Amino acid sequence: MLKFVIRLVVSTVLTLWAITTITFVLMLSVPGSPFASIDESWSPQQQQMLEERYGLHLPMHEQYVRYMGNLLQGDLGVSFVFTGRSVNATIARTFPPSARLGLISIVVSLLVGIYLGVTAALYQGKWQDRVALFFATLGITVPNFVIATLLIYVFGVHWRLLPFLGLEGPESYILPVAALSLGTVAVISRLVRSSVLDVIRQDYVRMARAKGLTSMQVTYQHVLRNALIPVVTLMGPLLAGILTGSFVVENIFAIPGMGNQLVLAIGNRDYSLILGMTIFFSFILVTANMLVDVVYGLIDPRIKLE
Repeated sequence: MLKFVIRLVVSTVLTLWAITTITFVLMLSVPGSPFASIDESWSPQQQQMLEERYGLHLPMHEQYVRYMGNLLQGDLGVSFVFTGRSVNATIARTFPPSARLGLISIVVSLLVGIYLGVTAALYQGKWQDRVALFFATLGITVPNFVIATLLIYVFGVHWRLLPFLGLEGPESYILPVAALSLGTVAVISRLVRSSVLDVIRQDYVRMARAKGLTSMQVTYQHVLRNALIPVVTLMGPLLAGILTGSFVVENIFAIPGMGNQLVLAIGNRDYSLILGMTIFFSFILVTANMLVDVVYGLIDPRIKLE
């Protein structure tokens, strides 16, 4: 187990280094100056002075060495657009709203997706199964920005039931969470349905029923535990999908989170902010995948971590 975790940590560090390097090279390879988007009236001499101030006039390899040295000390640099604002402070300010939105969406996706998947499997071929499959298909085929727009129009503009700008109270989370969760619910429900249908045909489930256990006991003690193992392996990619999906959703709902800030940074060509947030997002996603691998090996005794 220890050797497995060490190998996983080493691969995680190498992955983060590769992501940082690739993003750094791609950003500096884009022609033009990041300061041109701040004020078009600035002369080339003024832009050159700013580039020298932030070290952008140096060769790429020197900038890379300097950036990696600061990164090892936990310094992600300063914003080129917002003078005097560090990337660390920007992440500290914008991450909590994104984290709350993402965690709530994941919890809702798991609860609703597992319920729909189990219900569809237990009532295979009946109306419950058809309704669950309909919502699963809808969630997979319709993009979350379309869902977000429809939710705003129906519940925010037409019926005026729910707020749809910012995160001012508990009720303001309903629409963005619904927009983020529907696609994930669809994936989880279809996966759980397929897994449950496979598990209930196993011999140990027939044996449990032969012993006189109720349908509820068989489902929750024998079927559900084994059927949810594929869902655990899917949690890493699902987390990635919710976080990247929040880029668009946060903009639509005017949520002051990391997704919204990253989109603004890309539009402003704020290199340091783009790179810092990319590294932070990558760290979260890679760490989540690493934890999923460890948890998967612990809950399934058939997996040999060594």
